[in-house]
Amino acid sequence: MSGEAELELPSVEFLATYMVMIAFAGLISSLNMHVTSPEMRKQAMKDLGVKLGKIGKTLKEIERKTFHLCGLLVPLIYALLLEYGLTRRDCAKICWSITASGWTLDILRLNIKFISDNFPLNPILREKERKQLSGACFFSLGCTLAVSFFPPAVAMTSILFLVLGDMSAALIGRSFGGDVVVVKLGREGKKSVEGSMAMFFVCCVLGFTVFSQIHLREYPVVIGAAVATLTELLLV
Repeated sequence: MSGEAELELPSVEFLATYMVMIAFAGLISSLNMHVTSPEMRKQAMKDLGVKLGKIGKTLKEIERKTFHLCGLLVPLIYALLLEYGLTRRDCAKICWSITASGWTLDILRLNIKFISDNFPLNPILREKERKQLSGACFFSLGCTLAVSFFPPAVAMTSILFLVLGDMSAALIGRSFGGDVVVVKLGREGKKSVEGSMAMFFVCCVLGFTVFSQIHLREYPVVIGAAVATLTELLLV
């Protein structure tokens, strides 16, 4: 029975093609962001209906989240390695090595002034991350756990939820949060209904497309999207 369930999951070939398309779209978005002048970005925000008082913060958030699109490389490389012939166990070992290296470097950043002053990611670190482990450490650990304990299709989809779902929540929340629903959510009251709904929608679209050939996919996809949204809302 478990063998049949395994066979029903998307193939490695499908996952590789899907991840290439997603990564290509992310690359185009990132390049477009860097070649567009600040004036054009501001005008685009106005055209989209972003209030004047929110444009500055929205553009700054877009710059941060554009870098976060690099996270799409994780499921892309994972899919390509599997198609090349590596096993899930091989990929997990690679992930654990990268995660251990990343955590070591970040701990050194917090304890050695020279590394802290010259850390290449300083420009995009949040203020609170300057005194504690960066979000990249926890992102790496989350990806590694997903790769280690779940089938490739599930692991890749969960990483897409994290990268694109979180990005949509941040961008929509920053741009339109409070415009329609004034109620604030989250532990510190900084999350918006608009942002959470955007994340839920994006996660559902991703889940439905990855598992497009799976019968009754809507139930696990909607539950997974809801769990991802609630996690971002309550814990991040």
